[in-house]
Amino acid sequence: MKVRNILMALFLWIVLATHAENYPYRSDYLWLTVPDHADWLYQTGEQAKVEVSFYQYGIPRDGEVKYEIGNDMLEGDKQGSVKLKNGRAVINMGTRKTPGFRDLRLAYALDGKKYQHHVKVGYSVDKIQPYTQEPKNFEAFWQKNLRDLEQVPMSYTKELAKEYCTDKMDCYLIKLQIDKMRHSMYGYLFIPKNAKAGSCPVVLTPPGAGIKTIKEPLRNKFYAENGFIRFEIEIHGLDPRLPQSAFEDATRAFNDANGGYLANGLENKDIYYMKHVYCGLVRCIDFLTSLPEWDGKNVAVQGGSQGGALAIIAAGLDKRVTQCVANHPALSDMAGYVEKGRTGGYPHFNKQPQILGNKDCLNTLSYFDVVNFARYVKADTYLTWGYNDNTCPPTTSYAVWNTLKCKKESLLTPINEHWTSEDTNKNQMEWIKAHLVK
Repeated sequence: MKVRNILMALFLWIVLATHAENYPYRSDYLWLTVPDHADWLYQTGEQAKVEVSFYQYGIPRDGEVKYEIGNDMLEGDKQGSVKLKNGRAVINMGTRKTPGFRDLRLAYALDGKKYQHHVKVGYSVDKIQPYTQEPKNFEAFWQKNLRDLEQVPMSYTKELAKEYCTDKMDCYLIKLQIDKMRHSMYGYLFIPKNAKAGSCPVVLTPPGAGIKTIKEPLRNKFYAENGFIRFEIEIHGLDPRLPQSAFEDATRAFNDANGGYLANGLENKDIYYMKHVYCGLVRCIDFLTSLPEWDGKNVAVQGGSQGGALAIIAAGLDKRVTQCVANHPALSDMAGYVEKGRTGGYPHFNKQPQILGNKDCLNTLSYFDVVNFARYVKADTYLTWGYNDNTCPPTTSYAVWNTLKCKKESLLTPINEHWTSEDTNKNQMEWIKAHLVK
């Protein structure tokens, strides 16, 4: 196991004077928040202090900063204000008695506008454990579903997508049947130009949350350019060539504020919407490993947010997976909010009390939560997450990380919210390449 801490706050201090690009794009304003522990991590019982600075045009501003402090994703339990002197002040965030994260939320009023920022620090993060427990028949439930999948013949269509072909790769639009109910998934398949039989590792890339097209299919063309076959999919059976208005209509119709597709059928694990999605991941791997160009050894899964969750789930379900890469995985410890003072994962069902107050829904969630699949992952695994993420909070990323028992590496980017850089994305491909089974 290897952990690499990227101390982004310190980096910002070092390069502030020389690189204007440290500011948010075309913004005249900049917050800097620097915890007194360089890695933003503390032990339970330790006091965390954060130096806060606010700049306009690179010049420190004095004034009053109002703040509140609360546990990760939960309401604030402490409020106050400090005066910036020479643009700076120190705020004591206090501590936690239990492992987890605290969030310092800042607000500064200037020229009639309000500027907000936040920073999270962790306490005894290596001891964060999930609330979600594994059902006794979890493994049997999924084995039965995969046996049922084996009875469904492989069926797909393949169409050349000329608009995404280059001199280094060919691209095909695939429509793949994923179960006996004739659910399908679409995906763009990228294959290195003139690839020889048995020469290419395969990479399955599931999508982030939402009902949407496959955006910018060429943004990850570096996989095929480096010898990988990459299959980037959607999960709702919608042709990615449909106009944007069609996806917007589908979102309004089926992805409402009550949880959308991620709440559809939650009362019963056998009809829950995500069951065919999870099984579909295995059918996608069936498809990829049927390609004559597959090297016969390497099956990687890679994604972020919901896609990161589905990557871990695929690795837990299918022993053919040899490398797993996930950014800030969603669908992790989703029921965590049931315990007072505890943080849960996306899609944050604490906003739907009719779900977390329903024993049948909670039972179903336990069969579909990432932490219970993480226990079964055997593939080499690489995770990355940021502490300031309010979509897939660091508390639940640590719950997954601490559950994994496989060979694993992590890239910690404390300052990151719900995003990764282009360099991080390319380095993930290099990580897979370095961990290929020879």
